[in-house]
Amino acid sequence: MKVSKNYILIVCLIFYGLFGSWLSINTGISHDEYHEQLNWEINLKAIKLFFTTGDYQFLIQYKDRYHGIAFHIISQPIQFIFSNFVSNLNNVSSYGGYLIAKHIAIFLTYSISGIFFYLICLSISKSFNFSVLSTIIYLIYPYLFGHAQINPKDIPFLSFWIINTYFFLMILESLYYAKQVKIKNLIILSFLTAFLISIRTLGILIFIEYFIGVIVLLNYKKINFSNFYKIFIKLALIFLILFLFFLYLLNPIFWHNPLEFINSIKWMAKYQQDVCTLTLGDCMRSLNLPSSYYFIWLFFKLPILIIFGYLLFPVIEKKIISNKDQFKSISYLTILISPIVIILTFIFKGVAVYDEIRHVMFILPMIFIVSLFNIYLFSNRFFYLCAVPIILFLMLENLSINPYQYTWMNSFAKFTDIEKNFEIDYWGISNKNLQKEIIKDSKTRDLDKNICIFGNAYTKEFLNNTNFSCFKNYSEIDAEENRPFYAYKNVRNVKRSDPKDCELIWNEGYKYTFYKKKISTATLWFCD
Repeated sequence: MKVSKNYILIVCLIFYGLFGSWLSINTGISHDEYHEQLNWEINLKAIKLFFTTGDYQFLIQYKDRYHGIAFHIISQPIQFIFSNFVSNLNNVSSYGGYLIAKHIAIFLTYSISGIFFYLICLSISKSFNFSVLSTIIYLIYPYLFGHAQINPKDIPFLSFWIINTYFFLMILESLYYAKQVKIKNLIILSFLTAFLISIRTLGILIFIEYFIGVIVLLNYKKINFSNFYKIFIKLALIFLILFLFFLYLLNPIFWHNPLEFINSIKWMAKYQQDVCTLTLGDCMRSLNLPSSYYFIWLFFKLPILIIFGYLLFPVIEKKIISNKDQFKSISYLTILISPIVIILTFIFKGVAVYDEIRHVMFILPMIFIVSLFNIYLFSNRFFYLCAVPIILFLMLENLSINPYQYTWMNSFAKFTDIEKNFEIDYWGISNKNLQKEIIKDSKTRDLDKNICIFGNAYTKEFLNNTNFSCFKNYSEIDAEENRPFYAYKNVRNVKRSDPKDCELIWNEGYKYTFYKKKISTATLWFCD
């Protein structure tokens, strides 16, 4: 029976991965993708130069030299294989096809994270049904499902954080039951930890989770401290040596000086982009965030069921502490405490974040596990009664707002004016649908393709194959004297004033379920 269940799960996950990958290559180009590709190209050039001359001064002087490139090791081969197919599918430039092809690697990585999410749930609950339903909720949560189609940095980071957590808990379990820790698992964890940090320097925070896990273990298990200390020190040294080796190997910027690792932590904690994120109507700047920023966005981004489950902790606390299977409690408490400490660290250290909660997205799976398990402990029946409707609701939301799932907000937000109070399409994936409307309108008007298009840099990849050649930033529109031209507002340009004496020809957007007002992600104008 178990073999049959596992077989069905694998088939469903493969179907999910293929379906999501197909959606991912039929969407637009996200805001970060040009920059991410540039980071890879600069690092690749530096690697070649380092092995030929031993010097790569241009990388040392590159502003974003500390942006990790580890995920590119996975994504670049996939991009190379599928770029032509994606380019032809979307009638996009060859470079645009190469960028969009990365979406496949992103979504498949997120799909694989679902396996480890399921295994952690199973380890904590020992319930197959709970673990499957919880994993489905995680995988179809519109906010993450949408990001998994386009986000080249935060989704891989989130996915590898979950994978790291699973292998760490395996080692913790061996220590709890006084079993010999497999060197294989130690090597895997050391590599995955280095890989995580090499995606984003922020991965150093995984050591907070490791520290919390060990502290909780020591509080639960009666041990001979002297013996445990010897074993732990030995394992820690092996882990540290392997970790530092892999970290050095995966980060070309460290090759000329390993101490660059310390500089990378300092740099990324105060990354110099003072971006304004519209939050409950206030423009909150990334370099001067109030502590309320995190809690506002978590309140409006998490499903209501998850918020409710998290607040149930005081009710089920005794069940956790008195659990006969103490390792379940150790795993649970590690996952419960880690996001709280990480958020507090962000607040007290004044870490710069922007674009709502995308930079702390990696804590969401841990919040999901804790919240859903709280509900399950509170009442198994209540959990099952809630799980099926929430799955159906989230599926409906995905259908309603596709391809803008990454902008998803819960039903609490629907009591507010969403467009007025919050960021919407801040990564600009509306560019693909905008280009369709530009092509359609230009054919109707029989226009010369040399006319300019004012917006941002991303739509041009969808228009290069149609002979449009003049692309300018929206900020240049006031100085333009030659008409006609097209202008579109998306990303943060959506907050700018409308172009003067122009005709609105398309309003791109979507409608939430149970929300009457259409959310506008972009507008397209013809200026004659």
